[in-house]
Amino acid sequence: MAQSFRLFENYDEFAGIFLGACFFNLRRCLEIKELQINEEIREKEVRLVDDEGNQLGVVSKNQAIDMAISKKLDLVKVAPNAKPPVCRIMDYGKYRYEQEKKEKEARKKQKVINVKELRFSPNIEDHDLNTKANRAIDFLKNGDRVKVSVRFRGREMGHTDLGREVLDKFYDLISEYGVVDKKPKMEGRSLVMFLSERKDSDKSDN
Repeated sequence: MAQSFRLFENYDEFAGIFLGACFFNLRRCLEIKELQINEEIREKEVRLVDDEGNQLGVVSKNQAIDMAISKKLDLVKVAPNAKPPVCRIMDYGKYRYEQEKKEKEARKKQKVINVKELRFSPNIEDHDLNTKANRAIDFLKNGDRVKVSVRFRGREMGHTDLGREVLDKFYDLISEYGVVDKKPKMEGRSLVMFLSERKDSDKSDN
């Protein structure tokens, strides 16, 4: 049975597929061992693709390396699991540079979402509620998620409806900047609600 293998039209395609496979963990991606090149390749025969993407079939490793040297390029093993492995003639330094550039761009696009928590009692004064609402708005503007919790003590557990009223008032104060992504729910002795940043599409619907 013929061994299937994947060829790449250009550096961007190969780097894109390589990065896609490990995008979920950029740190792990950076630690992946570099591809084998030139004399590091131990197989006696390779399936060769030249620097223009032409398939040249199965040739000896030495012949492939000579062809790469004649073009002042490198022989790079791009599909090590194929039999024989697929190697391509390319500028490996340029490939590494472009890969690192893509990794940096991907890292810039990643955004860590922090969860900020605000706590208050069911008897909180309006002034204090407004102050906490302003803090929540600052968090939401920064793209953070906000956990709002109303803590009940002693007999207050018999009046959890007061906590829901407080959360309703609190949401009215921040509704221009946030949306409820987890409705109020009792967790132990606290009534908890989660808010996230209101996107442009959410604002238009509001």
